[in-house]
Amino acid sequence: MAIVDLDDPAFERLLRERTSSIVHGRPRTPSDLVFMGARELRDLKRLNEVKKWIEPNGAIWVVFLKGKQATIRDIEVMAAAKAVGLIDNKVVALSSTHTSIRLVIPIALR
Repeated sequence: MAIVDLDDPAFERLLRERTSSIVHGRPRTPSDLVFMGARELRDLKRLNEVKKWIEPNGAIWVVFLKGKQATIRDIEVMAAAKAVGLIDNKVVALSSTHTSIRLVIPIALR
């Protein structure tokens, strides 16, 4: 599991309760999960690079602000994903301030 551009100690503590196999930044080998923080629309350009970090059946969770503080909209995350060959298949409220969209490689391309 990898975390990139996401500084949330409480969230990381929760992850560490489930696994000790967490790296910050690019993992040495393909990962099943990458949690990628995005604060601005330009941060989504990194999806093409991060896509290479996941296993064929892995996922990238893009985490961003929700509500009035939001600087990115879910449709912008979905469009950025589509532009690099990923699809969205789940949206969750990660906390009272953040939402997350799961992006995966389409089954036909795995």
